Formats: sequence, C-alpha cells, structure tokens
Amino acid sequence: MTGSVIIVGAGHAGFQLAASLRQAGFAERIALLNDEGHLPYQRPPLSKAYLKGTGGPETLMFRPDKFYQDNKIELITDRAHAVDRNVRKVALASGTSLDYGHLVFATGARNRLLDIPNAKLDAVRYLRILDESQALRDLLAPGMRVVVIGAGFIGLEFAATARAKGLEVDVVELASRVMARAVTAEISEFSQSRHGAAGIRIHLGVQVTAIEADGAKVTGVSLSNGTNIPADLVVVGVGVLPNVELAAEAGLPVASGIIVDEHLSTADPNISAIGDCALYTSKRFGGSLRLESVQNATDHARCVASRLTGKTEVYDGLPWFWSDQGPDKLQMAGLTTGYDRVVVRGDRAQGAFSAFCYRGDRLLGIESVNRAGDHMFGRRLLGAGGSITPEQAVDTGFDLKSALAQM
Repeated sequence: MTGSVIIVGAGHAGFQLAASLRQAGFAERIALLNDEGHLPYQRPPLSKAYLKGTGGPETLMFRPDKFYQDNKIELITDRAHAVDRNVRKVALASGTSLDYGHLVFATGARNRLLDIPNAKLDAVRYLRILDESQALRDLLAPGMRVVVIGAGFIGLEFAATARAKGLEVDVVELASRVMARAVTAEISEFSQSRHGAAGIRIHLGVQVTAIEADGAKVTGVSLSNGTNIPADLVVVGVGVLPNVELAAEAGLPVASGIIVDEHLSTADPNISAIGDCALYTSKRFGGSLRLESVQNATDHARCVASRLTGKTEVYDGLPWFWSDQGPDKLQMAGLTTGYDRVVVRGDRAQGAFSAFCYRGDRLLGIESVNRAGDHMFGRRLLGAGGSITPEQAVDTGFDLKSALAQM
C-alpha cells in the first residue's frame, strides 16, 4: 500500500504495529497517536511489580525515545477527536488533523465505572494506566484498610500486592467464586485458598451497594447482605469497556467491539482495528471474539503489518494469558468456553498443577498454576490443532513431549 499509516492508540497493539511495519520494510509515514503523557509502556506490571515499588516509569517503556526517532515513527501526544472517511483525515483534539492512507484503531478499553453513592470520592481508585498505578503506589501504606471490588485478575493481583505491602485487604465479588468468568472451579478454589492463607478476606455472592463516607473521606463499604466493611481506600476492578465511540461516530459497525473480519479489516478497507477494541471473526473458534490480552494485541498488530506490506493472511492466533498473584503464576492457553470435563495434572497440595479442560475428548485449553512446562506444551499443542486424551493428561508418567513429536 501507499500513504501514511495513522495508528490511534499507543498501547501494546499500537506500538507493536508501528514496530512491525518498520521491521517489514514499510517506508512511508507512520504516526502513533498517544493520549498519555508517557512513552508507550507495558501494562501488565502495573498491578504487580510496578505497584510494589520496583523501579521507575522508565522500566515499563517498550523502547526509549531514540527508538522512535531512529525508526521514523512519529509519536504524537494528542487525542483523536473525529474521523472523516471521505477525505481520509483524523481530526485531533488540539485542532490539527492528519491525512491517512490507512487508519488503524488500537484504542483499547477503559475501566467500567461504579455507579453507586460516593463512587467519585478521591479514595475510590481504578487501576489500568500508569498514572493510576503510580498514584496507588504513592498512596499505599502498611495498616491501611483497602476494599477491592471485583475478584478478577486485576482485583486479585492488586489484592495480593497490597497484602504483601502490609495492608488490610477485603475483596468483594458478586459471583460465587473468584475469577469465575475466566477459569475453572479448580483454579478458583485454589486461588481463593491461597489468598485466604495470606490474610485476604474474600466475600462472595454479594455486591457493594454504597461507599460510606464522612464528608469527603471514605470510611467503608456497605454490602447487599447488610454487612459494612471499614475502609480507607476502595480499588475497583469490575471489568472494562472497549473504546468504540470514535469508530462508531465515523459510521463503522460496532457491537461489543469494533467489528472486523478475519483479516482485522473494518467495513472500510482503509481502516483496521486491533487489540482490546476489536471484535474479530475467528477462523479457529468460529463466530466473533473480543479478547483482552497482550498476546492478542501483539499478534493482531503483526497480522495487520503483514497485510499492509503485501502479505495478506487470516488471523488465527491461539489465545494465551497469564496472571501473577502473590507467589503464584497462573497461565492459560486456549479458550475453555463450553468445556464439560476437567482433569488435573500435578499436585494441588504442593501448589503446582494444571487443569486440562475438555469438551468430550477434545482438549480446549489448559490452565496452569506454577507449571510453566504444561503451559508451553499447551501453546504448542493447541496452536497446531492437536489434542491428548484426558487419561494421558492426568497421567504424570505420560511424556507430553511425545505428543508434540507425533504431530
């Protein structure tokens, strides 16, 4: 293709696209729109290592400023305000505009906000971007009482980090188990027991109905079962919403994401969408998917970079995820939606095991706790469309490498 590539969003997807385009020999203009006051950075450490106080912001950056200069990637600190598809222009909040040959939405997602009394007080915080993590890092102090709303990955990662820093931690979750939408009951139960042993109190099957306050000062939270939990700080992790508004206002089809095809192209052939904001047609799984993961963002970016430099391919990446919670590393390969059988490999009592998830005799995905080898096996096996039987999975004497050798 010819013409400038304008990338809206400088997270994992946006950064990777810019880098991959240059690596593939794309010689024309690349502009990366970044609406944060930092160089593009990694997000996973924000709720873990960075929050613990390990290093400064520079430790999170994908590349130093020199990288963008050397590769002629224009890093523009501004926000896209509107897109005029007829003349291929992006209007910016500053009042300027950019012409594009191809436009890529890498707009990501934003925190889902609480809508309950006192939810806008200063001591009610969220954790998704660097400034939010920095503010929490500066705020946390031993003995502080914190209530975490939401027992998903971010909520539990933050809870484990806060507890390790000496805070009193309660986690409130509406579902009947932690991480219920993401993992099997086997993993949920193990995780809950580990957090409980660390001194984190977990309240399941209830929701926060109000933030209690004395003037502007948070004093606690009220739950739907009538309980009140004292708190100095409330951290909210109740999911995200994809940033689709800019695309929708430009007349592009959106649903639970910006709708793209199996090549990650929108209804306009001059516009693509990648990463957390993209609802893509999946050849591997059938139907449409919108995933929130570093793997999905980076693989989407590489796929679009290939297309824009002359090698069109169907996106067919195998999803994989991870979450570090205290001393435990949880890793997932594949998608387990619709599983009807779980077999466990390893020793739950020793804190190192994997849940192999099946529909019938077909392996859908593997969830591993402190068993990196099982995770890497799953990525290779499932990525190649392979499977092993439940009997082989549960038998620790069965050599997983032999299954890979036979593919």
